[in-house]
Amino acid sequence: MSDQPIKIGVLALQGSFSEHIEALNKLGIESIEVRLAAQLETVDGLIMPGGESTTILKLLDEYEIREPLLRRIRNGLPVLGTCAGVVCLASNISSHDMCPLAVLDITVERNGFGRQVESFEEDLAIEALPGDVFRGVFIRAPLIERCGANAKVLARLNDGTIAACQQGNLIVTSFHPEFVSDLRMHQYFVDSVRAWKESHSDTIQSVTAGGVTQ
Repeated sequence: MSDQPIKIGVLALQGSFSEHIEALNKLGIESIEVRLAAQLETVDGLIMPGGESTTILKLLDEYEIREPLLRRIRNGLPVLGTCAGVVCLASNISSHDMCPLAVLDITVERNGFGRQVESFEEDLAIEALPGDVFRGVFIRAPLIERCGANAKVLARLNDGTIAACQQGNLIVTSFHPEFVSDLRMHQYFVDSVRAWKESHSDTIQSVTAGGVTQ
């Protein structure tokens, strides 16, 4: 895979976006805090961070980002959703009456692992990552109850609970990879962004020029 330059946006409406920016900086990847639809158009991939999912979804509408984001995702934009980002992307939220983006065929229970005081850490064997186990930090994490037929499970807790999955260019983790020094999860996403950009250069040019893609 080539090292062609890419730019990754981090949705910066609320939550732990600065930690993701820091991780990308350590990897030498150009990044931008995304708060406006126009900024979204300039990136090759997007990270949706942990935080308060109800607030993030509300601000997506207030800042008129929802529809531009959906359009870009449908055109293949790679997205990494962590913790609250999982809830925002999910097709079904079993525990709350919310209006997520509904682009990822999973069912989640918001705060399914309990309150803040019930946060925990656990070593995870993540098939997509080379090397040792990855330390998963779970803070008021969503519980992924079901993955659809097109969503591949990437990691499970020791009790079998799904901790991460991927559907095409959408990658989600119930845990916070931005809170550990291990950069492999971010590197995995960076690699997926780079591979997508290389294979869809014509589509990217059409989208950024305001064209219509199929």
